[in-house]
Amino acid sequence: MTDAAPTPLDRAGRLVPGLALATGIAVVATVIGRFLPVVGAPVSGVVIGAVLGTVRRPGQVFRPGITTASKTVLQSAVVLLGAQLSLVQVARVGVQSLPVMLGTLVICLVAAWGIGRALGVVGNLRTLIGVGTGICGASAIAAVTPVIGAVSIEVAYAVSTIFLFNVAAVVVFPVVGHALGMSQHAFGLFAGTAVNDTSSVVAAASTYGSGAADFAVVVKLVRTLMIIPVVLGLAWLVGRRAERSASTAGDVALDGTGIDPAVAPARPRWSPRRVFRLVPWFLIGFVLVAAVNSTGVIPGPAHPAIATVAAFLITVALSAIGLSTDIAGFRRAGFRPLVLGGSLWIVVSLSSLGLQALTGSI
Repeated sequence: MTDAAPTPLDRAGRLVPGLALATGIAVVATVIGRFLPVVGAPVSGVVIGAVLGTVRRPGQVFRPGITTASKTVLQSAVVLLGAQLSLVQVARVGVQSLPVMLGTLVICLVAAWGIGRALGVVGNLRTLIGVGTGICGASAIAAVTPVIGAVSIEVAYAVSTIFLFNVAAVVVFPVVGHALGMSQHAFGLFAGTAVNDTSSVVAAASTYGSGAADFAVVVKLVRTLMIIPVVLGLAWLVGRRAERSASTAGDVALDGTGIDPAVAPARPRWSPRRVFRLVPWFLIGFVLVAAVNSTGVIPGPAHPAIATVAAFLITVALSAIGLSTDIAGFRRAGFRPLVLGGSLWIVVSLSSLGLQALTGSI
């Protein structure tokens, strides 16, 4: 007599222990984040999860829920981030702001590739630190992680590295702004393009002035839109790499059977349908929610609540990632990822100032 197949209720029940554990950690991390906004809830969640996971590794009963929290919950949070954006906000930042935002992003991604390769930082970790620094910290890392298949240790290291330099930015940036005599608008653009986490952007800009804080938040939100082309590009690269590997394996198999590889079927060409299949579902959801928000369907009073839910879901996911983290992996990674993060922080900061000087924003 064979066992009956598990019902949907059974499968859902298996998720409860791990989800409950990650959620409990996220609640504690959120409280910490309220008292220490510069640290923030996501970083607190990663740290608490990693410490608990090191003291006592979660048993098998927790694994399904932890896996779901680190993937599905993470993706759902990215969808909700779209509710913080609208096309009106994008228009308001003006043509003056876009060259600085786009320029710093391109420079950061190129620097991440070049400096990361020179330091010997592995591909996924290099990508996570580069995207997190160039776009919006933990939110960008959350969006990219499932696309490139990054593992928990890479995510935890990237988030922790970016957090360190966010704290440095909160302390250093206002001093730099005053030394350069930057206006409220210019400093807001500087903070919005060169600081990653929203709470750190607000902390740095608020220290400089309310005008800087208001503009910095808008720039930071518009910066989040850069997740779309970056994730699409990474999805395309991952697909091409997988196709190339499959093609190479096919050639080997054909050679092994004595069939001339020259007569093997040609590689399938890229079509809009095949490209569309590479687009992650959560990215489509992100765009749709942003589009709906642009129409005004989502009432203004609901925005803070949605943002709070999105932030909490990211904290739940990162808490789960922390629980899955192998602390020994940090030691194996060494100091090179930290050097990469510091180098990119300096590159982005200088490029933001330089581009503002070139465009006359300073």
